[in-house]
Amino acid sequence: MFDMCRGKYLVLLFLTGLLLQACSDSDVPRLPPQQWQGLEIVLETRPLRVRPGMNEFLVIATTPRGLPGHDMVVSLRMSAKDDWHQTIQDGHSGVFRRAIKVGPGQGSVFVQLKRGEEFTVLEFPLLLLE
Repeated sequence: MFDMCRGKYLVLLFLTGLLLQACSDSDVPRLPPQQWQGLEIVLETRPLRVRPGMNEFLVIATTPRGLPGHDMVVSLRMSAKDDWHQTIQDGHSGVFRRAIKVGPGQGSVFVQLKRGEEFTVLEFPLLLLE
């Protein structure tokens, strides 16, 4: 009896995942992740398709085991001429967020990562809807 209920539960769970995937916005371009100090760095945007004006950027840092990379300072800017804007960390989840203004024709967002005395700048190309 227990195995039969467990099997039905697994099938239901699988079908729910399939349904959620079918509802996703699959034509939205995804930025490829980048690596730094053993962390995978992913940049997500809100809205998913960046438009000129205010957009929210989420920097997600995870270890190869899927643990959050939370022990750093993350800042963003849209060009080498702009000032850095420090993100806000969502607890110790490895998610850093900040809304910044995107101008027409700006094609990249620069992400500065600092951990202790070490730092780097990653560049993520953006596809803008104009």
